[in-house]
Amino acid sequence: MNEYMTLSETSEYIGKSKETLRRWDKEGKLTAVREPLSNYRVYRKSDVDTLFAEFFNKQTHETVSNYVEPKNEYTVLELFAGAGGLAVGMEKAGLKCVALNEIDKWACQTLRKNRPNWNILEGDIKSFSFTEYENKVDIVTGGFPCQAFSYAGKKLGLADARGTLFYEFARVVKEVNPPICIGENVRGLLSHENGKTLQGMISILDEIGYNVAPIQVLKAINFNVPQKRERLILVGIRKDIDLKFEYPKPYKKVYNLADALKKGDLFDSDVPKSEGSKYPKTKIEVLDLVPQKGYWRDLPIEIQKTFMGGSFYLGGGKTGIARRIGWDEPCLTLTCSPAQKQTERCHPDETRPFTVREYARIQTFPDNWKFEGSIAQQYKQIGNAVPVNLGKEVGYSIVKFLNSYYNLSKPK
Repeated sequence: MNEYMTLSETSEYIGKSKETLRRWDKEGKLTAVREPLSNYRVYRKSDVDTLFAEFFNKQTHETVSNYVEPKNEYTVLELFAGAGGLAVGMEKAGLKCVALNEIDKWACQTLRKNRPNWNILEGDIKSFSFTEYENKVDIVTGGFPCQAFSYAGKKLGLADARGTLFYEFARVVKEVNPPICIGENVRGLLSHENGKTLQGMISILDEIGYNVAPIQVLKAINFNVPQKRERLILVGIRKDIDLKFEYPKPYKKVYNLADALKKGDLFDSDVPKSEGSKYPKTKIEVLDLVPQKGYWRDLPIEIQKTFMGGSFYLGGGKTGIARRIGWDEPCLTLTCSPAQKQTERCHPDETRPFTVREYARIQTFPDNWKFEGSIAQQYKQIGNAVPVNLGKEVGYSIVKFLNSYYNLSKPK
């Protein structure tokens, strides 16, 4: 960073508003100076650092942890389990998976290969009854796909949602009657059908006896995941339980791509070698010209026009196109296919998509978690997963909740 910093840069650097900085300037607490070349009012970086040395030290060394030990053995029934991102996270938090349902046969093979002792219920959720788990499971979780409901009248009930996968999620929660259920989804659910879809889900959970905690969108980068991914979390608490669910507290440290792929705090070795997709020769010729952290606008103008076609004239950022990730930034959200045009995630140094194991690292899967099926199937499983470390932090919040619940419900 330069010796001088503008008002905006200083404001961002120390997390204080511009108004506060102007007031401090008047009070002589942190004085701005005239920058020799431009004559703008700027701050000396050394002055800012001196004033905030104590503050920065405290920030860097502050290590909060959401870790909490389960007081009992808590059990999870997971629906729409995919390749196990959420399940592995929950396991790391000390929760025990009693059964997992998943329709995709390759994801089921992945789950069986890695956890032969898990009870994998392969097939369409509609064909399973879960009544055997009634009052025997502590948590039902599931990343149900976001689908529109058909609205019958003002208040959406369980019957109106028939045919949707959220209906199946709610049906299973009703059959099992756990103290808490957790649904996860994409951020887009907040605005889907102008928010009506989410309201519908909340009213269905209300009908089957669950209060919904305030909805939160958790950013994976705040929970030890080197990826800018966001997940909406929907928490239902059985109405007889008067306890607040506390979401995991965000960590200050943000991990980047180098932390994902190289030996360091997150992983104790460099990423293992593995197979991966290739770009076609024409795309390599274009992406070779894109610098780290660059995208299509960094290409020569004539190549931009050819590569983008009609999109070139549509405006908008489209910053995912021809995008090369930088070592010192978290990765953009991974998709199910690493080489599709709208969402390139090119390796920082080499002109290629991330390999399967690199993909898994960015999602914080352990290196010994193996994926089954073709390369395309493996990418799809990883791209669809909940990042393991995010699942673990949510798991700690569930453990904390259940510890309190069982402590309260013990006979005195």
